[in-house]
Order: sequence, then C-alpha cells, then structure tokens
Amino acid sequence: MSGNAQYSNQNQHTASQAALTIRNLTCCYDDQSSTQAVLEDLNLTVEKGEIVCLLGASGCGKTTLLKAIAGLLPLSKGNMTLANTVIDNGDTWLPPESRNIGLIFQDYALFPHLTVSENVAFGLTDLNKIEQAEVVESMLELVHLSGLNDRYPHQLSGGQQQRVAIARSLAYKPDLLLLDEPFSNIDTQVRHDLIRDIRSIFKKQGVTAIFVTHSREEAFAFSDKMAVMNHGVIEQFGSAAQLYYQPSSQFVANFLGGGAYLPAIKGVENRFDSVLGILEVMGSNVREGQACEILLRPQQVMIHADAEGDIQVIEQQFMGDHCRYMIDVQGVKLLAQANQLLDVGQSVSVAVDTSSAVVFG
Repeated sequence: MSGNAQYSNQNQHTASQAALTIRNLTCCYDDQSSTQAVLEDLNLTVEKGEIVCLLGASGCGKTTLLKAIAGLLPLSKGNMTLANTVIDNGDTWLPPESRNIGLIFQDYALFPHLTVSENVAFGLTDLNKIEQAEVVESMLELVHLSGLNDRYPHQLSGGQQQRVAIARSLAYKPDLLLLDEPFSNIDTQVRHDLIRDIRSIFKKQGVTAIFVTHSREEAFAFSDKMAVMNHGVIEQFGSAAQLYYQPSSQFVANFLGGGAYLPAIKGVENRFDSVLGILEVMGSNVREGQACEILLRPQQVMIHADAEGDIQVIEQQFMGDHCRYMIDVQGVKLLAQANQLLDVGQSVSVAVDTSSAVVFG
C-alpha cells in the first residue's frame, strides 16, 4: 500500500489540468460467501493528452480498473472525474453511454457485416450522410487506410483491423480512449511499427488514452507514463525511465525485469562495501552498518575481457543487437553487458555505474 500512498501524495493536480481523476477507488466482486476487494483505495490522475499504461500480471486488477472507468463496474467507494464532470462518486453515476469514453477491445469488436466506412461511421448518428462521409474520410486518412472504405473486416490484416477500431473510436472525439490489450493479436513482425504509428496518431490528435497490457516492452514503447499494479493497488506511477531506474519497491524492480541484486553493507556517507569493492550510491536511506542490496541493471555492469581478471562469464545470451551475460563474483551472480563478444568461462574485469543505482534495505 505504501507505493499507492506515495503516488497519491505526488499527484495533487487540479481538476482543470486533468482529463481523469480517480480518488480512493475501491471495487469489490460479490460472491455467495464474501465480498472481495479487487481494487482498494486506488488513486490515479491522467493529464490531458497523456497515454498511460496499466501494467501488471494477470489478476492484478488492471482490466477491472478499465471497466470501472468505462462504467461497466460500479464503485464500492471513491470518486472519478472525467473532463471536470463527476462520473461516479457513490451518489452520482453516469452510464457508459453518457461518459464520452471510447473503448477498444482486444478483438477490436468490428461489425463483420459492415464495411470499413460503415464501421467507422457507426457512432456518428448525430451527423447527416455528407458530414459522416467527411469524418470517415478524414479518420481513414489519419490511420493510413484511405482507399479501403468498401472492404469488410475479414478482408483486412490484424493491424488494419486495429486501425479501423481506432478510427471508429476517434471519430466521435471521446474525452478518453480505453484500450484493453490492444496489440496482443498483432503479429510480432508488425507490432513495433503499429505501436509507433498509433502513438504518433494519438500525439498528433492530443488523444488521452489508458491501455492495459502485461508486456513491459509494449508499455515502454507506447506510453508516456506507466502504473505498475499489484493486488489491486498501484505500486508506482511515472515514466518508464523513472520506474525502470528508480523503482519504489522490489516488486516493481522485478516486474520490469533485467537486473540483479548485489549484497552490501552501508558504510560512512554514501559508500557501500560489496564483493565488487567500495561503491558509492547516492540518495539511500539505509543506516550505517545495515545490510542491504543494490539493484544493478545489466547496462550498469559493463565487462571486458581480462586474462588476469578473477571474475568469470558463466552464461551468455545473444539478444540480436547485443549480448547479455551473467557473471560470477565470489558467488554473487550479476547480469552484465559488453561491447565485445565474450565466451562462457572467459575471465573479465568489471566496471559498475552506480549513478542511478537503487538500494533496498
């Protein structure tokens, strides 16, 4: 809960600055024997034009939060404000169709019997036929599907279907767009290009969006900010770089992956005694003499071949554009990177960059 409370204190924005404000949200599922809180005392602020990712393992509550924002699940406690309008606070509840929120499902939910143009125009009931056609053309041009107006969903690739779903959602100018695992059905070879293109579209249009994923790679590539969720609370909220290099908890550090913990003893000032010698790490709250662990990401541990080195490479993993290594330092295993190809069993020397290292007591 501490990570969630910390987030709440860091995000005291006025309603006029935020597209979405959630305060003290609790959602429960009732069964025959008990009431279980799926989201508990959760806080979140999304600024206008931001793309926010809800990231977490299955069952952490991210899809439940998306449903609550959309109005598909009532709040047990708390309040939500969208575009300066209270949409749920216990006394006031706006139904989904009154919230001006777009929702894109994992399977896109396109109408198979309607053409691309008819799918995009489906929600434009307040416009006449000429106005609808103008909006459809502009939306298809925006998502790079001009000329495909008369095709049906089954005649499109997965990436094209995703673009149609986005065009349909943006056509009626929602205050907020919600996306549930939007890239999970896209082939890996086109996913990166699609993520880049859709992010560019959102930023050009000033779209405010929240999307759910369990893939940290998608979260890093698509979002402005990330909310890492765990058991119904937000452990930490911030930019990808903040969460990756300055995780507030070991849960966040481990979930974002790619690191190892170096045991150490806190010395005087900012010095820490470890098997790699004395390391200087700033900003720690650990007491002098206290045992602790220093989180080191692979790019913070650089190794190079050294015939006289007393450290060995014990694993090598080829990553395409670089290799990742595991080294053994007096029984402590660390992940590392190198600017040269090294073999398992090779002796190396180590240089550690602790400028952004994090200490856990």
